[in-house]
Parts: sequence; structure tokens; C-alpha cells
Amino acid sequence: MPARRSILVRLLAGAVLVSLCSIAATAWLAARSTTVAIQQEQGRALADDSKIYDALLGYAATHAAWPGVGKLIEQLGRETGRQITLTTNDRTLIAGPATDLASASSVAIDPFAVDPDLGGAERIDPRVVGPYKLSAADQKYLGDIAQRVLSCVRTRTGVGTIVTAPTGRPKIVGVGDATVNACDTNGILDALTVSERKPYSQLQTMINTCLVAQNIQYTIKLQPDLTWTVFDPAVSAPAPQQAVPSERIEGCVTQSKRAQLDPYVAPLARLFVNTPSRAEAGFDLSPANQKRIAGVAAAVLLITVIITVAGGFRLVQPLRALTRASRRMTGGDESVRVRVRGSDEIGQLSAAFNELADSRARTESLRRAMVSDIAHELRTPLSNIRGWLEAVEDGVTKPDQAFIQSMSEEAALLQHIIDDLRDLATADAGNLRIHPERVHLPTLFEQVVAAHHSEGVTLSQTSPDLELDADPVRLRQVLGNLVANALRFTPAGGSVRLEGRREGTDTVIDVIDTGTGISPDDLPKVFDRFWRAEQSRNRHTGGSGLGLAIVRSLVEAHHGQVTATSVLGEGSTFTIRLPS
Repeated sequence: MPARRSILVRLLAGAVLVSLCSIAATAWLAARSTTVAIQQEQGRALADDSKIYDALLGYAATHAAWPGVGKLIEQLGRETGRQITLTTNDRTLIAGPATDLASASSVAIDPFAVDPDLGGAERIDPRVVGPYKLSAADQKYLGDIAQRVLSCVRTRTGVGTIVTAPTGRPKIVGVGDATVNACDTNGILDALTVSERKPYSQLQTMINTCLVAQNIQYTIKLQPDLTWTVFDPAVSAPAPQQAVPSERIEGCVTQSKRAQLDPYVAPLARLFVNTPSRAEAGFDLSPANQKRIAGVAAAVLLITVIITVAGGFRLVQPLRALTRASRRMTGGDESVRVRVRGSDEIGQLSAAFNELADSRARTESLRRAMVSDIAHELRTPLSNIRGWLEAVEDGVTKPDQAFIQSMSEEAALLQHIIDDLRDLATADAGNLRIHPERVHLPTLFEQVVAAHHSEGVTLSQTSPDLELDADPVRLRQVLGNLVANALRFTPAGGSVRLEGRREGTDTVIDVIDTGTGISPDDLPKVFDRFWRAEQSRNRHTGGSGLGLAIVRSLVEAHHGQVTATSVLGEGSTFTIRLPS
């Protein structure tokens, strides 16, 4: 049977399919969950790194030294779960745990070298205000002015918000400058306070000194928001835009700003951030990942149930049909058969069931025929005996010598049938006892020939000097049945011959007659019970029909075999092959 049709292979394939689905789903889920977790972890790490960097950069922008940064680092460490270490540019420890930093990567904390998106072209952190920080009194004064101006702005436009710069100066945003200037008629919000004038003047002087040193003929005038206007001293008017060396002037402005603000910021430092392991961080699947795992597990379970139910239904359906058919057969229905679907194990089982049903039907038919035959065989002599006894009882005949002889013959016939049936029953039950011994074949042939004779039929034997292991009584019974059967069907003038020979390790015995022969259609039935060539059941020509069946049982008990060949009208040959 091809392996692809085997139920075992198909069940195995189903299990493998379920396993592959489970593995694929698990792999997908693990990859998906890991990817999401990594992305989330990376996002948190970037957010934490940005938070740490910004906090320390702000500290550097607002403090002239690092001594008090330890508390901030401890707080950031608790909030982010990171190990934070701060050192000088030559990696001398400032704050944080002392770890091996020789090969560790770091980032510079320098308020004068921030990203241009944060500090503009000057790359100065906006929180570095230095001497431009307003006093508390100035902040309160400008704050009150800003509130009044905002009320005016909102009355006109309905919008506007106050934003406080790192210096403490308020500014109204969300509306145009013209509206703000219309409400701030004196320009107080844009005017320099007393505390701002000195650093502004110093910065302007430093810038112009730088310009002179670079042989630039222009000067600048600073605005309160630290923007500037370029003037031409020769004409005391703003310089033409196309004639202004902007890059060189911006360089002097940046250089002067840094020089003025440098005393107010902490020196350059290096930041080291160590990311703890997943276990230390207490990483676990998120609720979303847990739901995803539950969903995939439910899907795999559903697929497994579907495949199992489909396979089980396909497997159970023919088994149920076999069960129903078996119960019908037990109830006496001999015509029941099951449909054979495919050639797998279930199909083979169905075919075997049908073969069993056919064999049972044949056996039952033979049983009925045998019971009928036995009843007929026993009824005939019993009827004869009863008839003669009733005749004597009625005075029709007298119990003379002829009567007694006739009764004896009928009783002998009954005894013969009963003995044959007993032998067959013993053989069928496996209780037929064989007592083997060394048997001289020519002597056995002589005994059989001496015990049988028929008027006008020649009975002879020929055999070399052979011996074999066999039960002499049973073997003589076998040859006697065959010889008697041959004499019965051989007419006057014919012959019956016993021959023996050796073929390899086997002893072969032939019983050859020149009788009427057996037709090819009847030849396969000669060893069946109660079969006779004369269907009329004439006991003078057909016997009881059990002799050849007994022959086959006795030969098979000797581990041999018996066969028959015949030509109709010419005679028959029965061959016995026995191990020596």
C-alpha cells in the first residue's frame, strides 16, 4: 500500500501540520513581540537619554561649576533606571558611580556646542543667560506691564499669550507685533532695564572691538532681544545689506557672546550612560503582547481542533459503519456488506470484513448442507431398520437369518457413518492424534491389497524398498479409503494400482485407477464433505461422501498433502506426498 494512503501517515502529517502551524505562529509571535518590545525599549532609551542630556545641559547652562550636580544625577538615575556618570573632559570623575570608562562611549555636555536646531547658528543653549538674567523686581515690573498689554491685545483680537524667556523677560505671542506695539505705546516691554544696560553695553563693545581687529569698517547696534543692526560710521546710517560681510560679523558676535557668558556656565564635561540588562530593568511582556499571545494560542488551538475533528470524523465514520454491519451480521443478516473506500488501513479492514462475511456465508451454507446430508445419511438406514422391525411386529415377515443379516448391514452402515463423522470432528478440533513410527511401504501396500477386492477389477501394487515415519493405522486407513473409492468407480475389466516412490526427501504414493474418471468441474470438489459424483446418493456407487474428506484430514495431520488428477472416461490418480 502506498505510504501516502496510510492512515498512520496521514495522521502523522496532520500532527506535523499542527506542529508546524504552532511553531510558525510561535516564531511569528516571538519575533513580533520581540520587535515591538525592542522598539518600545529603544523609544524609552532615546527618551531617557534625551531627558538626561537635556537636564545636565540645563544644569551646565545655569551653573558656573559642577559640584552640586550629584543630587540631579541620582534623581535622574532613579527616574530612568540608568547608571549615569559625569566626568571632566579627561575622564576625571565629577559625579555618579565610578566604573571602567576607558573604552566606554560618551557625549559632551557643553552649552556652547548644542545642536543648531536648539541653539541656532551660534550653537549656544538658550538657557545660558549669564548677566542678562532679570532681577526679581524687574521681572515683576515687566510682568505687570505684560498683563496690561495682554488685556489690551485680547480686547482687540481675542487671542494672545505671555511667554517668559530664560532671562525672565515676558513676551506676548500669538498676535502680530503691530497689535502689541499699539497696546504698548511706550515700548516698555522692548526697552532695556537698568540691570540689562551694562551687559548689553559690554557685549556691544566686545563685538565692535572684534570687528576692528578684523579690519571691518562697520559697527553694530544691539537690540533688546540681542539681534543687531549693522551701521556704517562714515555716514552714520545703516550699511547696505549687500556690502555687509555677514559671516565675519556673525563670527564676532558669537565669539563675543561666548566670551561674555563663559564665566556663568559649567566647564565642558563628558556624560556616560550605562543601560542595565533586561532582567535588571524588570522587562516583561506588555498587556498588548499578552493579549496577542492569547489570541495566537486560541487560533492555534482552533486549528488543532478543526484538524483533529476532521481527521477523527473521517476515521470514525467507516468504523461506525463496520460496527453497524457487525451487529447486523450477529443478528443473522448474512447479506450485509460495507462499502470499501480507498486502499488505506480502513479500506483494507472493510475489504477483510466483506471477505469474512463471504466466508461466513459459505461456511453457513456448507453447514446447512452438511446437516441436511447427515440427516439424510442417517435417515436412510434408520428407516430401513424401522421398516423391517415394524414388518416383524405386524407379522408380515419373520426374524430369520436373512432378516438378522440385513439389520446387521444397516447397523454397520450407521456405525461407519458415525465413525467417519467422529474422525472429521476430531480433526477439525485439532485433537487427531498421530503416533508415527517407521513404516515399511511394501508391507503396507500388501496389507491394503489383501483387505480389498472387487469382482473383475485387478488390484496390484509396486514399490521399491522404502520406509517412512507415519502412523501405520491412519496411513492404512487413508490408502483403504482411496482404494475402496477407486474400486467402486472402476468397472469390470479395469485395474487399480498402488505405486510408491521417493522424490527428494518426500515419499510419494499414487493410487491409479482406470475407472470412469471425474469431470473437470467436479474435480475441485472431490475432497469436500458429502460430495459424491453420483448425486442420486446411491450408496452402492457413491458411499457416504466422507471418505475423501477424511483422507485429506489424515494426510494433513501427517504434514503432507493429497491431490487428484483425472481424465473423464479414462480414470483418476490420487497422489499422496508425505515427508520421510
